[in-house]
Order: sequence, then C-alpha cells, then structure tokens
Amino acid sequence: MATARGAAPLAAFVLHRYDWSESSLILDLFTRAQGRLTVVAKGAKKPHSNLRAVLLPFQRVNVSLGRLPEGEGASDIQTLRQAEWAGGMAMLTGEALFSGFYLNELLMKLLARHDAHPALFDAYAQTLPSLASADEQVVQSALRAFELTLLREIGLLPDLSTATLTLQPLRAEGHYALRADAGVIEAQDDEAGVPGAVLAALQIALDRGVLEALQHTCALALPALKAQLRALLHYHLGSTPLRTRAVMHDLRTL
Repeated sequence: MATARGAAPLAAFVLHRYDWSESSLILDLFTRAQGRLTVVAKGAKKPHSNLRAVLLPFQRVNVSLGRLPEGEGASDIQTLRQAEWAGGMAMLTGEALFSGFYLNELLMKLLARHDAHPALFDAYAQTLPSLASADEQVVQSALRAFELTLLREIGLLPDLSTATLTLQPLRAEGHYALRADAGVIEAQDDEAGVPGAVLAALQIALDRGVLEALQHTCALALPALKAQLRALLHYHLGSTPLRTRAVMHDLRTL
C-alpha cells in the first residue's frame, strides 16, 4: 500500500541506490511497515540537496512517500517526498562494510517487494552494530543469526528441533545437516554436522525472537553452521553468486 499524504513516515534503510539521471536516484528501501520498496529520489544528487547526506546505507531513516498514480499497481516506483536521519551508529568501514552489503544483497534477492517483515527489519537494525566488532566471532555469529532469521521469516527454514523426515526430536549428541530438499537430516561421515543440542537451542531462540540468544548459540558451532547455511542459501539464490561474497573472497586472496 502506498504512503498517503499526511501518513506517518516509514522507518527504512537504504539497501541500494542507482543513478537515474544527472540529478536523481532510484533507491531500494527496506521498510519496517511495507517491506522492500523501490522509490525515486528526485534531485537527490544535486549539490545542495538535503537528501545527499541522508540516503546512505546502514543508516536508519524516516521516509515519506508520494501516492501511487491512480489505477497503477504496487509494483510501480513511488516518489520519495522526504527523508530524515533517525539516529544510529557510525558508518561501517573495512570488512564490516562488506558484511553489511552482504546482508543487503541477501534482502534484495530473497525478499519480495511489498512484503512486510517487521521482525526481520528489527533483526537487521540490531545486527548492524555487531558487524563493526573487532571480535571476528561476534561478527560471524551475528551473520549466521541474521541468515537464520531471514530464512525463517520467508518460510525456507525447517524446524531445527526435529528430524524433518521422521518428525522425531534430534539427539543432543548427534550431528545433523540442513538440506533444502530434505530439511534436517543426519550428517554424513565426511561432512561437518551441527550438534543436535545446538540446533534445538537455535530453534528455541528463534521461537522466542531473542536475537542476542540466537547469536550466542550460533557461536557454539560456527564453522559447521556457516557451511550448512551457505549451502542452503546457495540453493535458494540459484546459480548467480553473491557479488559481495565474491569481492570479499578476491580481496582476502590478494
């Protein structure tokens, strides 16, 4: 639904921005109330535009949008009327910047437009500060927790507390793998599985909606969990690799 004149501003983050003309931008926004939207920011590139310093990635903003033209669908681009900085953290830098763009790319490729996910929006806002941590384990735990939250929100994550095919509770001492076509199954001898106790704890944290608990539990099995989630995401993203992941790999190789 489009924002009407006089309606309350939408809490939003800029996921990506494209040049539209010499003076304007097309923005991919992630909003709390309306999900992912595409809007045009007319005049945003002009030297004296108030929008230049506001429409930045990883900065929470409050935006007001124009109505959609009469008779046109929700897929049409709306006009950004106003945007104000809503406060928050300093800009991400270094590897944290790439981690942030990785989250943005996941959202753009996996979220349908105009499909609101308030809990995912809140998780995104809470995850960004963790990406700036000097502790790599904190960063990796935050990334895994967000991936789990995203997959659950869009209905692509199986119940982590039971074996999908048998619906039996997981053995705490067992090791399991996540499969896009089979859900939670016992890990093969040659792969790093995630302990059943960890998966069950992850499910509890997801059900309770406590991101901090989810991040803490992810830290208990980071290497195996990273491999399992990477395979699951790769399946649902298709054959096109994530640009941010490829860039990060090339930089580390250099």
